[in-house]
Amino acid sequence: MSSPFKDSIYASKNQEVFPMMMMMTETMTPEMQACMEVCMDCHKMCMETMTYCMSKGGKHMDKSMMSMMSMMRDCSEMCMMCMNMMMSGSEFMERTCMLCAQMCDRTAMACEMMSDDAKMMECAAACRKCAESCRSMHMMPA
Repeated sequence: MSSPFKDSIYASKNQEVFPMMMMMTETMTPEMQACMEVCMDCHKMCMETMTYCMSKGGKHMDKSMMSMMSMMRDCSEMCMMCMNMMMSGSEFMERTCMLCAQMCDRTAMACEMMSDDAKMMECAAACRKCAESCRSMHMMPA
């Protein structure tokens, strides 16, 4: 009985690799790899900060905090999308990176409003770093 994956897009007898994997290894620039790492760091930091905010609970969970947490969630998701676009070599990578930079900047500004909270400032710093790295993808040659 033959395997259903014998001639699938994942691999064949000739060890051909799915085109996305080729993109990751053959045309991924060091700048793109660095941007992906920063996006992952920002994603994780936004998620951690959301958990931190929820743990504070009570009076801290007002409308503005809920709005900030929503912004952090959106930022986190956009960072993941940006990484996926870079990994796949999408023609929309540059635009996705620019949108990610905008979302990271806005999230950083919101976090900086709570300058007396070290965790919020840590999140703001991760978002700023990601925004800067994503903006640099705009300058990458196509």
